[in-house]
Amino acid sequence: MKYQIKQAKDLTEIETEHILKLWNISSWDTMKPDYFRMFFNKSEFHLLLDLHENILALIRLNFDFALEISGEKLSFAEAVGLVSAYKKKGYGAKLVELFRQHVVRENIETLGFCHKELRPFYEKCSIELLYDKAKAIKESIDSEWINSEDDDILIFHVSEKRKELLSQLSDQNNAYLITKE
Repeated sequence: MKYQIKQAKDLTEIETEHILKLWNISSWDTMKPDYFRMFFNKSEFHLLLDLHENILALIRLNFDFALEISGEKLSFAEAVGLVSAYKKKGYGAKLVELFRQHVVRENIETLGFCHKELRPFYEKCSIELLYDKAKAIKESIDSEWINSEDDDILIFHVSEKRKELLSQLSDQNNAYLITKE
């Protein structure tokens, strides 16, 4: 197995097609490689590959992510789109381990989100979870602030100060997803 990091612009046509197939998001089914590269231009793709360069697991690191908490804008990298080509083979867990080592080594403040059904997986991967804190993050949809659908915040690598701010989120203390300029 090989761990590889690629910018969206460096992904091959076959890789973009395979990633879209693995993600299985119907509204993206017809996305062409050039549009894919443009759409994800502020992301890098972390790949676990087999000996033949086939994708075994992938996770996207989104650099276009910021939250406003108590009037302060905080930029993070967001880990999103983790998927394994084969279930129960350990590829997802191995990629999470390598990914976390990378963001810690490069000091990239990185968080992610999950539904409570995925808690056991991330706990097994030794990822710190802020349980039931993601619901306090609001996103603007059609000019209305809507609560996140996720349950937990995943802490891949975040400073203690920022982790403390995230741990204080509640119904009375929301964070707001903001569009970066």
